Amino acid sequence: MNNVMGIINNNPQGISLKEITAHRSLASTPIAARHRLIDFPLSNMVNSGIKNVGILLESRFRSLLDHIGPGKAWGLDTKKDGLFLLPPAHIYGDNQIYKGDIENLYTNMDYLHRSSQEYVIVAYPFIVCNINYRRAFDHHIKSGADITVIYKDLETMHRDSHYTTIKTDSEDKLIDMKVNPDTRRDTRVSLKRYIMKKDILLDIIDNSVATGQWDFEKNGIASRLSFYDVQGFPVHDYIAIIGSVSEYYRRNLEMLQPEIFQDLFEGIGPIFTKPKDEAATKYTINSRVNNLIAANGCLIDGEVENSVLFRGVKIRQGARVKNSVVMQKSEVKENAVLENVIVDKNVRINPGKELRGDPAFPLIIEKNSVI
Repeated sequence: MNNVMGIINNNPQGISLKEITAHRSLASTPIAARHRLIDFPLSNMVNSGIKNVGILLESRFRSLLDHIGPGKAWGLDTKKDGLFLLPPAHIYGDNQIYKGDIENLYTNMDYLHRSSQEYVIVAYPFIVCNINYRRAFDHHIKSGADITVIYKDLETMHRDSHYTTIKTDSEDKLIDMKVNPDTRRDTRVSLKRYIMKKDILLDIIDNSVATGQWDFEKNGIASRLSFYDVQGFPVHDYIAIIGSVSEYYRRNLEMLQPEIFQDLFEGIGPIFTKPKDEAATKYTINSRVNNLIAANGCLIDGEVENSVLFRGVKIRQGARVKNSVVMQKSEVKENAVLENVIVDKNVRINPGKELRGDPAFPLIIEKNSVI
């Protein structure tokens, strides 16, 4: 797929992860003990043979820059093509308000024009999946479509999540597309992976800017189904939509299921991430563990059940952690209790404290907090 470039559209519109994204971009949100959301679309592109990838930055992108670096972990630190970090439009003007992702694409038109590839895949980071684009791209070429939308037919749709629903005819041609509709009769959901010629993307940007419309999905595709030939391409692999705090919590704990973990991380291709040289997790004689994903560098001296621990987490003696997500370098001290809790980075839970949320509404502890 040397003739295909990738764009990761880090557009946060419609997504509310509240405190979790208060100090980081959506793409750099931690997930599954070692990873960030950006790892999945970026790895999918690299595994498919795409060697030119641009990432549209948004506000609060420092953590994303720190995680991505020059793209070495993904093999994109090359002299030709490679990784391109595309700055947001609103940093160029005083008090300029963010209009939408079309504005960011328009600001970086020179990158699109300079790229030698004829085709482009636009992907969003908050849908987690492990797919190879080769079959979808071959289908796109054979069908002669202007745009191909990769989608999945979902059995369950959660009220608190964010969906772009589509309706297709018997030949998988899109006849309707709605971005986060209130009524969700259509169970076919766009995975926000769009394949098209670069010239069509440029045409979408040009027409949207000329008419003062700034949303790529709503104004560029959904409102122009009669103008473009838009085809669907179904996939049947595991996907996780991270569109709300509850969904983020559910999906992390869902990865404790071996079949889901294997599908996501041991399936079509590896999911790369920024490496960190830390010791293996240490389990002491006092530890009691049941159904756990723990990254390297952790110390477990208490009880942990049905939880996800990120790098460097410390669970002290007598502490009990259940149905919780504990992010990097946080510490749960002696005899503290966590249940149905999301703990952000560098948090200290003092001895004896008890924090409990609800499975449907997990309690969130903000970054750097001391409880």
